[in-house]
Amino acid sequence: MAEITAQMVKDLRERTGAGMMECKAALVEAKGNMEEAITILRKKGIASAAKKATRTTKAGMVGSYIHQGSQLGVLIEVNCESDFVARTEDFQQLVHDLAMQVAAADPKFVRKEDVTREALEKEKEIHKARALNEGKPEKMLERIIEGRLAKFYEEVCLYEQPYIKDNGVTIKDLIATKIATIKENITVSRFVRFKVGETASDAGSGETGSAEPLPVAGTPAPEQSTSAQ
Repeated sequence: MAEITAQMVKDLRERTGAGMMECKAALVEAKGNMEEAITILRKKGIASAAKKATRTTKAGMVGSYIHQGSQLGVLIEVNCESDFVARTEDFQQLVHDLAMQVAAADPKFVRKEDVTREALEKEKEIHKARALNEGKPEKMLERIIEGRLAKFYEEVCLYEQPYIKDNGVTIKDLIATKIATIKENITVSRFVRFKVGETASDAGSGETGSAEPLPVAGTPAPEQSTSAQ
């Protein structure tokens, strides 16, 4: 077995955000293989998130990110279970990273479930017409459309997007890993992205029933517990 050094633990912690002891244990289990250790931590994070998915998230914070030049800004509400966790550096760093993600990747919805029926049906029609124009057989259309919708979700849903700091990780996996570290459920309730000179219709921000007078993407009720899946 490869020697597990402090530098290896530090590197794994920086890549995953997991605790020091969790990183060391994962490296031991992976016999020093960094990529395998990352996979181990992600699996544990997803399992931990699933167990905590029914727990209510009434605490949290509203975070912000203003891009250099002050031409682009984001507000995002991220919830957890307690004020104590909301004040921790780990949680606040996650909120900051999520705000940066929204600024960079411009999602329209928080989760796949938040995509409006109108937007989804429009996307299906586009892919159906495209497939027919490509000469695809009718019997394969449904499977082709479903496959292409996966890419659509990846583009417009925050949880499905690749993390801008590590494209091998999705945002839902990032949140799951943080849940495993913090030991509380974490959910994103909503966000709004502002760009100088851009109107709400230009941005194409998706509303999901929020009563907010802003182009808010997400759910209006932070009391609702939602899985990070």
